[in-house]
Amino acid sequence: MLSFSRRQIVHALSGAAALAAIPRIGRTAEYPSRPIRLVIPYGAGGSGDQIGRPWAEKMSSLLGPVFIENITGAGGAIGTAAVAREKPDGYSLLLGNDSTQAAIPLLSQNPSYAMDDFRAICRLITSALVFVVHPSVPVTDLRELIAYAKANPGKLSYGTPGIGSGNHLVGEAFKLQAGGLDIVHVPYRGIAQASNDLLAGQIPLIIAVMSVQLQQWSQAGKIRMIAVATEKRLSVAPDIPTAIESGMPGLRYDGWFGLFAPRQTDDAIIDRIAQATRIAMADKAMQANYRAEGMEPDSDSKPAEFQRLVEATSASLARMIKSIGLERF
Repeated sequence: MLSFSRRQIVHALSGAAALAAIPRIGRTAEYPSRPIRLVIPYGAGGSGDQIGRPWAEKMSSLLGPVFIENITGAGGAIGTAAVAREKPDGYSLLLGNDSTQAAIPLLSQNPSYAMDDFRAICRLITSALVFVVHPSVPVTDLRELIAYAKANPGKLSYGTPGIGSGNHLVGEAFKLQAGGLDIVHVPYRGIAQASNDLLAGQIPLIIAVMSVQLQQWSQAGKIRMIAVATEKRLSVAPDIPTAIESGMPGLRYDGWFGLFAPRQTDDAIIDRIAQATRIAMADKAMQANYRAEGMEPDSDSKPAEFQRLVEATSASLARMIKSIGLERF
């Protein structure tokens, strides 16, 4: 005879109540009736995993099993395009961001997908980009980095998750606003690979999404974080100045990550995922987990308002790309 603890019973009842709050779809079709795939268009171990995996784990008690597939390449474009081609049945979702949904379609000469190929579901978090150098680079802030780059033209390079990523745009904007620095961009298949090369001293600088891992490496003296591209300093890293404080008032970037589905996905499926996600993102432990990573969770995102944010981001990045003079690739 099976027996259950009081805690197990309360957990089961809570899960049942949460599921009851999410609308059913149709009289015969139940969604989901099989595992959902969440495509993260970046390498395993990077910021995409730090965002997507906690969400997937939380969904197990709300929607059912969710498995992660990392599809890397082209700054996130390959994985994003793969989801755009999937059936719009809610079983293939994308963890997209400002880069994949706005910047890359604007910059690619022959885009493999368009922003309109997707429906926005929910924003999960807002993120902060940070300038990170190897300890061998003798700088502690952006002013010193600019001076060092000017004294050593062509000797510095910076790594990002790929061409057209928000990281790349911030890097090019930094070079332009500093007077046209000669720093080479090195695109990687994901920020995890760039970070490993930074640790090994193979590359002197990266522009990355703030994370617990970066904070730990910084505390251990393995890297040095010298600036964040945010309006205000981060609560998890209050000692790191903003680019604005460092004399670059125009260097600010508002990043985000969220869930997307192929364009023709039914409204009822979109709403079901969105409601389950809001329940998950309201969890205090999950919010604390994201904030510890230097990210701000969004517990009340809705499909329509998130779609408007995507469109606004595209318009903003179009202006940024034009001001930088970045060519299509």
